Amino acid sequence: MKQSAFKRGRADEWTSERIGRLSTPDIKQLRANAERLGELGLAALCGDLLKVKARPGAQTELRGNLGPGTKARKLIARTTAFGARGVQLQDMRTSWGGVRKSDGAIVMALWAEAIESADGACSYLLWAPNAAGTRPWSDTPAGRERLEHCKRAIELGRAEGLLVYGQRLEGRLPEDKASAVHGVDADTVLLFEVEARGQEFWAVWGRKPAEAIAA
Repeated sequence: MKQSAFKRGRADEWTSERIGRLSTPDIKQLRANAERLGELGLAALCGDLLKVKARPGAQTELRGNLGPGTKARKLIARTTAFGARGVQLQDMRTSWGGVRKSDGAIVMALWAEAIESADGACSYLLWAPNAAGTRPWSDTPAGRERLEHCKRAIELGRAEGLLVYGQRLEGRLPEDKASAVHGVDADTVLLFEVEARGQEFWAVWGRKPAEAIAA
């Protein structure tokens, strides 16, 4: 099948967005080709998208007000969730955000249980300095990448957030290491602003009526 043929070493050209436009049989064929050529990352991505396509009425909803009590209904792999938003992660293993090529928008992953809620507004600590060794993740490549995304989001005026669900590991930031990562809510994308509070960067939303944007 010509649509799903690719050469070894070119698997990174197959984004979730591109694969999602294929029919189910074509995705299955692409997965088979990827497995045959040892492109296990692409094969896994095809498998995740096949699961999403199998769900009736699956769709993405952008929300401006979502508190910590919300439960995820459909969970998908982090790379699949970012791919669905048109973002290819710089590091598939450690990145918690990326830049959408089509419009330069910043999309970041947020640990759902770490969202704080008060007076109808929600906030989330995106990045803070590694003061006295309290947040070593901030000094890692992934942490520095998050810092740059925060600064860029302030310039743009807003960012998008994907909700990650799992189990925290005591004494560690979930962005650094978690006991278990169950996946990303496939149906929800947050729209928020980023605020600088001293040396910290916070995501904030819910202080004004939600703004809907096209999924």
